Amino acid sequence: MPADAPTIVATSGGFRWGSRTTYEVGPLTELALEHAGVTGRAPRVCLVPTACGDDARLTRDLYNMARVRGLQASHLQLFTMPNVDDIAAHLLEQDLVWVWGGSVAGLLAMWRLHGVDVAMRRAWEAGVVLTGVSAGSICWHVGGPTDSFGPTLRPIDDALALLPYGNGVHYDAEPQRRPLLQRCVADGTLPDSFATDDGAGLLYRGTELVGAYAERPGAGAYAVTREGDRAVETALDVVRL
Repeated sequence: MPADAPTIVATSGGFRWGSRTTYEVGPLTELALEHAGVTGRAPRVCLVPTACGDDARLTRDLYNMARVRGLQASHLQLFTMPNVDDIAAHLLEQDLVWVWGGSVAGLLAMWRLHGVDVAMRRAWEAGVVLTGVSAGSICWHVGGPTDSFGPTLRPIDDALALLPYGNGVHYDAEPQRRPLLQRCVADGTLPDSFATDDGAGLLYRGTELVGAYAERPGAGAYAVTREGDRAVETALDVVRL
């Protein structure tokens, strides 16, 4: 059964290091699964490692993570060719789509080449819950600071824009991200934005932010809004998972 409204959980987390596997599902992803509303069977999740070039080792690790959690996993691969005949149909069969981090610029280019951008919108509108970490958070928004182009961060402003906001990830962990997001909001490169520290996430229903959550002690989430020619940052109330 799909979610009762288009739902996105955009995070700087959602996983933790595993004891027997490389990764385990974290509380932010459990939040996304909860909103998928699945009962009586294993949730269906499509793992999307495009931003890491469909790295085979990462894909294996994500399958192991899903298996340990009891999820019915599949994956969407674009290199060297798509692994499913009908990408939109495959996504529409899922309860949750989980997009991994890496190069958001590369992800967007490959998605547009193969029509994944359109397929993701269809899935979202149909009630498939979308979630992800880092690049898998920025992609749902208008854009945000990224290291896709090199160690000096640059803004990207042509993401999917399912959500009409900018997005900052790793806000407390990488020193370039906070000031760059604020500059981009202040000069209009990005619209008003929301940002997450490592271990924090944002829950959207439709295009409305309805909650901020954290799976790590002390992790915060923030609104960055334009006032005149400057950006104003406001800490959001955060629910501790």
